[in-house]
Amino acid sequence: MPLAGHPLIAYAIAGAQEAGVFDAVVVSTDSEEIADVARRYGAEVPALRPAEIAGATSTDHEWIQHMRGVLRGAGREYDLFSILRPTSPFRTGPTIKRAWDQLLALGDRADSIRAVELVRQHPGKMWVIEGELMRPLLPQPHDGQPYHSRQFKSLPQVYVQNSSLEIAWTRVALAGGSIAGERVAAFVTDPVTGFSIDYPDDFDRAERMLAEGQATLPRVESVEAAR
Repeated sequence: MPLAGHPLIAYAIAGAQEAGVFDAVVVSTDSEEIADVARRYGAEVPALRPAEIAGATSTDHEWIQHMRGVLRGAGREYDLFSILRPTSPFRTGPTIKRAWDQLLALGDRADSIRAVELVRQHPGKMWVIEGELMRPLLPQPHDGQPYHSRQFKSLPQVYVQNSSLEIAWTRVALAGGSIAGERVAAFVTDPVTGFSIDYPDDFDRAERMLAEGQATLPRVESVEAAR
């Protein structure tokens, strides 16, 4: 999808380049068309993603390991990796750099860092339907009012991950079959940085945010090369 004259993936690539912390900006895709666009905006596509790990239920771990294997086969190994999804166009280089610095400052106390934001629909008010009745999704407090009968402000603060970024130490994050490891640090995003385009109306909102000056995009440097 084009936003402000460039496809969404261009801003993911530009943000990674703008951050100034990566030795390589690599795109994983099963589409030759997307691969061509990615290359024109300055990213590498060393190999296409196999169809068996490119479906709607495929895990991030599968394609990360696939691309890691491709790079290792070429003698390239990296200490850290980051996932920067194209659906978060307002995630800029400075934002990525702040998350990077935060993870490095934690040293061996964290395996990875992940973008999160305060939930708008609290799990304390969610239910599971079982037959004719429901039960609360979360265990309820033993004293006082149950969560589902409290006002939002009185509920425990809960954060939900968004798709804007995650960064992990390769040696620990992938060792146990996970891309995050066990010790995950929080990178709390604002509503613009964490904004994700997942549905058609999200794209309309992104265009309004740009038009009204509420958001900015990473600067795409290779305009001529991308045309």
